Amino acid sequence: MGNFDRRLEVFWEEFWVYEGYNKVLEGLKNTLFIAVMGLVIGIVIGTLIAAVRVMPKYRLVPRVLDGVCSVYVAFFRGTPMVVQLLVFYYVLLPLMGVNMTPVTVSTLVFGLNSGAYISEIMRGGILSVDPGQMEGGRAMGLSFSATMMKIVIPQAVKNILPTLGNEFITLIKETSIVSFVGATDLYKAFNVMGTNTYEFMVPYLSMALIYIVMVLIISLLIKLMERRLRKSDKSL
Repeated sequence: MGNFDRRLEVFWEEFWVYEGYNKVLEGLKNTLFIAVMGLVIGIVIGTLIAAVRVMPKYRLVPRVLDGVCSVYVAFFRGTPMVVQLLVFYYVLLPLMGVNMTPVTVSTLVFGLNSGAYISEIMRGGILSVDPGQMEGGRAMGLSFSATMMKIVIPQAVKNILPTLGNEFITLIKETSIVSFVGATDLYKAFNVMGTNTYEFMVPYLSMALIYIVMVLIISLLIKLMERRLRKSDKSL
């Protein structure tokens, strides 16, 4: 017990006296920014891909777009995110002459990766909506895209909300890899504190606790949203 107290004291000195909390706050801010913006980008891309995948393939353009989307999804689902991050930061962007900060690159890669997974989630949600909804929209004179955006997709989102919440939780946890390209996240912040004190037990336990608290808060918010949506459905 005394040994743990000494480790706790060393950690607290590094965290508070030497202002290690500034690094932790920066890491927490970057972690949340990358995960939130990655999810937003993923939802936009995933919705567009899902719409293409369920679109009737009577013409050449929808078939070509479907093929492009299939390649996109296969690449981002078939390779680890850390590999995608390294390829973008150290290979593709330098070849294109594009200069981005590590946080920006991480956000972009997380969004592209999330888009591939959300596209399948969204496609399942769209297919779960009664086909009569699409037929009704078309009968009212709406185009395929207008019916999809105004009628089908809003109903699909209700069906996939818990799964989208799980995707957000996954993104939160996956941010621990962004230190590979020099971005400061929670892992890097606590790892620096451990390196400075040669003591990693308490920093890593603290990091794990913060991740657990974030996941619990997100899970609670998702449950509250689901409950509210159920109430709105009953009131109709």
